[in-house]
Amino acid sequence: MHSSHAKQVGSRPPTPRGIRRACSKELYRTTKRLKQYISPELLKQGEDLYYRKVIGNLIWIHDNYSNKKALCDWWEKEVCGELAELWQIPEKPLASAFRDAFGG
Repeated sequence: MHSSHAKQVGSRPPTPRGIRRACSKELYRTTKRLKQYISPELLKQGEDLYYRKVIGNLIWIHDNYSNKKALCDWWEKEVCGELAELWQIPEKPLASAFRDAFGG
């Protein structure tokens, strides 16, 4: 019997389009919590940055899919600094907004 749960071990990694959509959604939810305007252009650049990081680390991310805390720790280490610089906002609020949005 095939379970409909997509994130099981051994499931295929998501497609690039699916990844981009997920990155986009996560960042959108993050910016909503920041209560700070970020232009569509900067949002798009942030998405590209996040997407590239995810692609570069896809195997690990896929393996740790269910460990939201580990994923948030990775995001904080690998994505947050550059994104904060790009968006001209402090890292701490950005990190906690992401954690809040992502659920880690």
